[in-house]
Amino acid sequence: MADTVTGTAPAARDAVPEFPMPRQSRCPFDPPPELKELQEEGPLTRVRLWDGSEPWLVTRYAEQRAILGDPRVSADTDTPGYPTKASPEAGEGKLSFIMMDDPEHARLRRMVTAPFAVKKIEAMRPAVQRIVDGLIDDMLARSGPVDLVDVFALPIPSLVICELLGVPYEEHEFFQENTKTMVRTTATPEERGAASREVAGYLAGLLGKRLAEPKDDLLSSIAARITAGELTHQQATEMALLLLIAGHETTANMIALGTLALLQHPDQLALLRESDDPKFVAGAVEELLRYLHITHLGRRRAVTEDIEIGGQVIKAGEGVIMVNEIGNRDPEVFADPDRLDLTRDARRHVAFGFGNHQCLGQPLARMELQVVYGTLYKRIPTLRLACALEDVKFKHDAFIYGVHELPVAW
Repeated sequence: MADTVTGTAPAARDAVPEFPMPRQSRCPFDPPPELKELQEEGPLTRVRLWDGSEPWLVTRYAEQRAILGDPRVSADTDTPGYPTKASPEAGEGKLSFIMMDDPEHARLRRMVTAPFAVKKIEAMRPAVQRIVDGLIDDMLARSGPVDLVDVFALPIPSLVICELLGVPYEEHEFFQENTKTMVRTTATPEERGAASREVAGYLAGLLGKRLAEPKDDLLSSIAARITAGELTHQQATEMALLLLIAGHETTANMIALGTLALLQHPDQLALLRESDDPKFVAGAVEELLRYLHITHLGRRRAVTEDIEIGGQVIKAGEGVIMVNEIGNRDPEVFADPDRLDLTRDARRHVAFGFGNHQCLGQPLARMELQVVYGTLYKRIPTLRLACALEDVKFKHDAFIYGVHELPVAW
């Protein structure tokens, strides 16, 4: 959400707009107005990156899905034309299989698919409910305002992914602080690299222990792949790092940002608080995912063969960027898209991507959010923001959008 483009009125634009620029929306939950202008003009627009390259920015829902589902489009950062990150300070590097193409992407992904199957995730729901209830009990035992991020939003997914992976939760401050550095856009490549090496080294050590003494956890399953010769120790470490980061950072931001959005829309919060229908809660989660897409830089790809999308030929060697926050606000798909409406059917959103690279952990994220959104506001019906909205510090300086802190009281 921190990414946008500089824009002028359509008739005045005679140069390729730049991408990205700081977020300039009046509403902290809305995409930048420049993205809306570009979406109205057409589905594809050339934009200029910091390095002078000019990939295609894809702003409409149908074209985003078409590109994400096309086998002629590569997620590999080494593919010619792949759009580099937002600035020279952002750094590059691959996060295991999510930045690979088939067949290697599919081979590695299959190794960790089973624990995220819907039935297995549903079996975890009672345990997640206990975690959520326990953290709410701890909140209610306090007298003054609390930071919802620190006492609730971050601990929930951290506890869950630690249990799933087999990472001791006692180490949460270590990996959370390093993860913050890894996703902070203002961190230098050296700082980001050092943080990544710290966590990777820690996980490599845990994998070594699981090689010697397997347990009933995902790290042990990954370690078994090393023993079988299917993974190198480095590949296994990269896979564990991806799962640990993705397993807590994104969901934590969604919990806090979603709560803030609901507090700013009391009519919608009342619907959620008063409903005992699990289907309504599940639908509310989908609408919040559509309304609050939390990734900044878009899903980036490189085209390997000429393809025609939206009446435009994108040539081999050219890059494309799908900014899903504006794709989820496409009026051709979602009526009155800038309105938060928990009663709408938002299941078609692209918050988790589309095609063979769509988010592996989406069943877990959905379940966690359903438990949180279906519990917190019922148990604390007077929950309120304990500061002015303009005093909330949003994560314009991170790859994952959210809030640094969320002071709440009741």
